[in-house]
Amino acid sequence: MDRDQSGNLPSLEETVGAAIREQRQRHSLTLAQVAEQAGISRGMLSKIENGQTTAGMDTLARIARVLGVSMSMLFSKYDATSSSAQHIKKGAGMEVVRRGTKSGHTYHLLAYDQGPVKLFEPFLITIDDDTERYPTFEHPGHEFLYMLEGKIEYRVGQETYLLEPGDSLSFEGEVPHGPERLAKCPIKFLSVIVYPRQAD
Repeated sequence: MDRDQSGNLPSLEETVGAAIREQRQRHSLTLAQVAEQAGISRGMLSKIENGQTTAGMDTLARIARVLGVSMSMLFSKYDATSSSAQHIKKGAGMEVVRRGTKSGHTYHLLAYDQGPVKLFEPFLITIDDDTERYPTFEHPGHEFLYMLEGKIEYRVGQETYLLEPGDSLSFEGEVPHGPERLAKCPIKFLSVIVYPRQAD
């Protein structure tokens, strides 16, 4: 991976932006064409391509769909060293917006799967306040939660569980689940979603 003039590796935003620009130009598409089809402004797409802003996962998914590439392709050159490990420094995980979440609920994606099939997604989730109604999630695979800070009542199906620091909870992702009551903020926990393997 090329370093910039100061010798630093490009940021995640710069790497993803460069991949989007490269794919757009390869298909001879203009900024306006891709932006319109992806449902974002031309200025926003320009900022994403130049690494000047962090795009949410929903936005990146729409851009990838317009360009006819997978999401993982946009991340494939990030941290692509000879090592098979991926090291994300504290605070450097990509902030993403999950559908249905608003302010006070922050997700940081801690690994960017680089294969053609997404195997897992680890998130650091921070909830600072109780100003919104929290959504219910359903998705393929299994989910594992590990509580780091605060207290939360978490619902899985018909059951609720009080989670405190050091507690863990694992369940089938297809069972409706989500925060039921925030008992003590701020709340911080790890959420790892492991997706089912595709049959060969």
